[in-house]
This record gives sequence, C-alpha cells and structure tokens, in this order.
Amino acid sequence: MKEYKETEIETLAKILKQDGVICVPTDTVYGICARINSPKSFNKLMKIKNRSFKKSFPVMCATIEQIKELAIVDEKTEKIIQAFMPGPITLVLKKNGKKRVTNNAGLRMTDEIAIRLAPTKVLKELIELTGSPIFMTSANPSNFPPCNTIEEVKNTLPTLDGYLSGEISWKASSTVLVCKEEPFYIQRPGPITMEQILKILEENKTE
Repeated sequence: MKEYKETEIETLAKILKQDGVICVPTDTVYGICARINSPKSFNKLMKIKNRSFKKSFPVMCATIEQIKELAIVDEKTEKIIQAFMPGPITLVLKKNGKKRVTNNAGLRMTDEIAIRLAPTKVLKELIELTGSPIFMTSANPSNFPPCNTIEEVKNTLPTLDGYLSGEISWKASSTVLVCKEEPFYIQRPGPITMEQILKILEENKTE
C-alpha cells in the first residue's frame, strides 16, 4: 500500500475517481473512503470492511451546501451544524432525494443518511477534487476496534489503494446524533455530549 503526502492530494482524488478505496487521517480515527456515486467502489469498500449489506456507510461532505443536497436540514439541525461542524460529530438525517447515493444502505431500505463535514482543509480539498462527497468509515474490519496507527491499517487492511500520511486527534469515534425527528438522541457516544448539544439549542431558543 503506497503512502501519499498532502502535496499529492490530486493523485489521491484521481484514485477515488477511478473507483479506488484509500485511507485518510481524520480528526477522530483513521478512515477509509470511496466516492458515493460508484457501485464498483462501494462494493470494493464493502469487501475491504467485510461489512454486512444491511449497514450503511456515513458520508463526508466538503461544505454545508453539499449536506443540504443530500439531506433535510431544519432550523435546529442547522444550529447544531453551525456550532459543532466541522468537528467530531455525525448527524443522522432524512434524505431529501435530490442526489442519489449508491447503495448507502445496502439491502436495507431506509430514508436516513449519516453525514459528517470534512474536519480538515486537506479532506475538504480531497472531496472537492473528487467531485462528490465520499463514503467515510473507520479503518478497521467490521466488529474490530478502529486502527489508531497507520501500521495497524497496513496490517489489517492490506488491499487498500493507498493512504494519506498524517496523524489523528481524538483517537475515538465521532458522536452520532440522530436528528431525523424530535427528540434528538445520541446513537453512539463520542467527544461531543448531549449536554453540549442541548445547551446550544437552549441558547438559541432565548435569542
């Protein structure tokens, strides 16, 4: 598996456009990604993760505008996005049907989509150069803990098409907040707490 530096981001985008799957450092854990509009790259990602076809992949966007192309963003969700994104949080939202995401739910019919905003300049650039949002999932086989070093990634996921060098920050998965309907709730605990989220919503209520 070849290493690429941040100065070679165009090459990594080309790999994604050619249906490849790569590893990148995020603000939480190492992630593996593929573009969202390619059945071939989706199937390759599934095989690398050894993942059930009943599970969805989160999607990472470069901008809030891209999020709104994929999902319904109401007033409360917009406040959460403005307060915590980019950051270690994933929002589960309702799809809006404007843009097709290849098999993001596998064999499970669903109206939901899990979305993150690119936490770093280099990931934002990667998505923009690829020309679409990307599937972003933790770098580990399903039912195994996320990899915290690039050596772990190389050992457990040797068939990747390359990796971007760099370090991760939190070494913990993002908070997953379900915002499809009220009350919002945390599906997976992470760095951002429900207390912090409610504080933002309450503050905005009184303005």
